[in-house]
Amino acid sequence: MKPYQRIFGAGPRGASISIALLLVAYLLAEKVGFGCIISDDLMRYLVVSVFGAFGLVITVWSLISLSLDKRGRSLVTSGAFKYFRHPLYAAFLLFYNMGFAIFLNNWIYIVWSIVLIPIWSLNVRSEENSMKKEFGEEYEAYCRRTWKFFPKLHGET
Repeated sequence: MKPYQRIFGAGPRGASISIALLLVAYLLAEKVGFGCIISDDLMRYLVVSVFGAFGLVITVWSLISLSLDKRGRSLVTSGAFKYFRHPLYAAFLLFYNMGFAIFLNNWIYIVWSIVLIPIWSLNVRSEENSMKKEFGEEYEAYCRRTWKFFPKLHGET
């Protein structure tokens, strides 16, 4: 695994794809528009704040769980990584992007946020293949215990 990939993983490529698709969603919203999600601005800002807070908690938790010096060098399965294989990506996909979609207040952005999940699943495939090569059966067992972006709260321990 290259040093750049150890630190950033699939993040830069995924972010580029996400931004490109956000531009497509913006153009569609301008042309078609699907209507607003939440009409009450105070409620919308409250929901966005809750999504942002959850995203921030998971982001900080994942950064604490996996320091830069351990990335790609050791298999961390504790902390945030006990529940998500990719907690930092999960924070963006499930909380920041969804919160941003609600902030923009158009259903097309909700669709954008949901479409990103399978795209990111494909995006992290190379990162996961590198981890399989590096850690073998230990990583494969870890994959059986966790899901990529959603917390797996039960199952094999």
